[in-house]
Amino acid sequence: MKYYSELLVMGCFAREQVCALVGNYNTAGTLLKNYLKKGYVRSVRRNLYVAVNLADNEPVVSKFRIGGMATETAYISHHAAFEYYGCANQVSYHVEVSSETPFASFDFNGNTYAYLASRIKDGVITRPDGVRVTDVERTVLDGIHDFEKVMGLEELLRCLALVPSVKSDRLLAYLAVYGKQVLYQKTGYILRHFRRELNLGDAFFDECAAHIGKSTRYLTADKGGVYDKEWRLIAPENLLELTMKGADADADV
Repeated sequence: MKYYSELLVMGCFAREQVCALVGNYNTAGTLLKNYLKKGYVRSVRRNLYVAVNLADNEPVVSKFRIGGMATETAYISHHAAFEYYGCANQVSYHVEVSSETPFASFDFNGNTYAYLASRIKDGVITRPDGVRVTDVERTVLDGIHDFEKVMGLEELLRCLALVPSVKSDRLLAYLAVYGKQVLYQKTGYILRHFRRELNLGDAFFDECAAHIGKSTRYLTADKGGVYDKEWRLIAPENLLELTMKGADADADV
């Protein structure tokens, strides 16, 4: 167990990091093979390992830390990022991992790590616990952009209801990088319902409105709902009732 304590500190690592620790690539391979056999480490996927707590045989780092190391450019995003920040109602075993480098989605320790193409490079931070994750503002925008693909509208609204605050300048900066009129429309329309909770002023919504263009679009793919003149969107009527509907469904489970 010569290097076990160092691996515990590293938590999650690739062979190259072990090589830097022991000073030799072949020695690193031998060490990993030996520690895998003894149960000191576990293989997450090809060339990604996690140290194990011998008291309970569980990984010493969270699923968020693991997902953020799936590739050199990987980071936690979307619903998984909401969950990391404590803004999701339920624990999910589906971990969204964005990356500039594609990878095959994989399963480890009861969780599925699902690859999503990285939309933009801005708004990715490394937290004190080592987790690479989108910041809250980027998480909000990714959620709005991809809610039909990732979590559904009801869950998005419920996550947004738990977000304590956002910085409007960051939202606008990321919207500019995205550069999509429809995202300005959807963001302005949805966040208008949370403007007081998120402390968003008129200036934020005026800036969003300045970029929506003249096209009328649908909020959801089912193309149902009522027309909102301000945002040129056809969206479900009484949007926030979906949040309560989802909460009631959970209560009946």
